[in-house]
Amino acid sequence: MGLTVLEIDVGNPANHDVTENIEFLIDSGAIYSVVPTPILEKLGIRPLGEQEFRLANGEKIVRKKGGALFKYGDRIGGADVIFGEEGDSILLGAFTLEALGLSLDPLRRELKPLPMMLGRLLYKM
Repeated sequence: MGLTVLEIDVGNPANHDVTENIEFLIDSGAIYSVVPTPILEKLGIRPLGEQEFRLANGEKIVRKKGGALFKYGDRIGGADVIFGEEGDSILLGAFTLEALGLSLDPLRRELKPLPMMLGRLLYKM
């Protein structure tokens, strides 16, 4: 099975004109996207809190978490982002994929548009 990578622009939601183009490994099994801390700091993105993670070997680590803007072609969305540290992989997670209206076909390893649903009241009370 091959790996799927994607170049996406990342920016600060408060200043979406300034972005950094980053090559991500798409990991639909990951919840959050991970971007190196120096890039997020350069964009003026500040942490809003921390999140604990468990590694495959059982070890627990803590990383800072904030919010970022993601752009891919004409698609744009905001999602939580993890401040990656040295040794962390640069990942594009499920929340970011959904914010962009995309899903990963696990067999073909291709991105496909995500069917977007919107609830609507069909009758008046």
